[in-house]
Amino acid sequence: MTYGPVPPASEPQPTQPLWYGEHTAGPSQPAAPQNPAEPPPPVWTKAGADRDRRPRRLVELVSVAVLAAVLASGTTYAVTHTDTAATTTSTTSLGATQSAPVVQANPSSPDWAATSGVVVPSVVSISIDSQQGSAKGSGVIIDKSGHVVTNNHVVSGLGQGSQITVTLHDQRSYSASVVGTDPATDLAVIKLENAPSDLKPIAFGDATRLTVGEPVMAVGNPLGLAGTVTTGIVSALNRPVTTEDSSGGDQLGGSTGEPVVTNAIQTSAAINPGNSGGALVNAGGQLVGINSSIASVSGSSSGSQSGNIGIGFAIPVNEVKAIADQLIQTGKAQHAYLGVSSRDATVTDGSAKRSAAQIGQVVSGTPAADAGLKTGDAIIAVNGTPVSSAESLVAQIRERTVGEKVTLTVVRGGKQLQVPVTLAVRPDTNQ
Repeated sequence: MTYGPVPPASEPQPTQPLWYGEHTAGPSQPAAPQNPAEPPPPVWTKAGADRDRRPRRLVELVSVAVLAAVLASGTTYAVTHTDTAATTTSTTSLGATQSAPVVQANPSSPDWAATSGVVVPSVVSISIDSQQGSAKGSGVIIDKSGHVVTNNHVVSGLGQGSQITVTLHDQRSYSASVVGTDPATDLAVIKLENAPSDLKPIAFGDATRLTVGEPVMAVGNPLGLAGTVTTGIVSALNRPVTTEDSSGGDQLGGSTGEPVVTNAIQTSAAINPGNSGGALVNAGGQLVGINSSIASVSGSSSGSQSGNIGIGFAIPVNEVKAIADQLIQTGKAQHAYLGVSSRDATVTDGSAKRSAAQIGQVVSGTPAADAGLKTGDAIIAVNGTPVSSAESLVAQIRERTVGEKVTLTVVRGGKQLQVPVTLAVRPDTNQ
């Protein structure tokens, strides 16, 4: 068995931030400490913003730079759903009263008018105003009590004292407050004050049932144009995407927060600034992801805002449900923890070479140590899903839940091993 480092990604490329609105940059915030027991991603991208926030710079990722906080969010669970109405399977308290899914006579050629008629009332426009400026984004109603899920970068970053206004599809507006935020996943929950009794919570789908090529619709508030719907397909699943939490950006446009690594859903549905926090739904009108980031061609002119090029990313709904439920219950979220640092590598597995996450350190007293993982082990899969890099490993662990049992496929000494691990609570989860 041989190991070799993967060539590093190119240096970060300056790029125009993806925001909607004007702002005056505020004071910088201290950087969040990086968790040494979690694999650092090989490349970082800076989150943009659907707002009047500080500019962000991004890095080239497969010849594109992921602009995260700006428009769509993507992440991943994926596997299959072309039925007329998928069954909702949730272990959270969310989804007790949801809109009924749309029954499509021909799922491969959906009636998008019927789908949008059900989904649009569940998607809201979010406006943030503070002394530092203003911002606009999108959100999704998840229960009758007035809870709305959105991206952390939509509601954070404009400082204390920000005023949040939520506008429903019929133009009624309500003040809202932050219930909880989770920079690690770029998710947040806000709640309407004096919420009306006729709110229409969205129906939850199951991202693990998605298939590549399946039709989907993005719904949100791009460029302040509320109730905008665009359609496309699921372009890829389990796409590792790294951005930086932009809530602690500096005055020069740098982002000093912790990296946000998502095992994302990639979609061709058009996503633009302002779509952040909006819904990605299947043909049945069920939520499969929260839009959070897009890709921008590297070297694009900084003189114009980046926009849709047909590569958007969404956080899978399964992860969204798990985090949102924790935020509603406790105001913070716990994250799964393996307890290793790793780097990109190639490993010889039998007669073939493959990409992997090679362990550089195993932290004592962690799940990795308890499972017998060793420095030099190459992790090539989690529960059968391939691991192609250190970033991919982080993304797959982050989408898991605390206490979940997973099986790692490891190459050690030229042989494959199946290593069961029970994930613990990440020790720095104190947000």
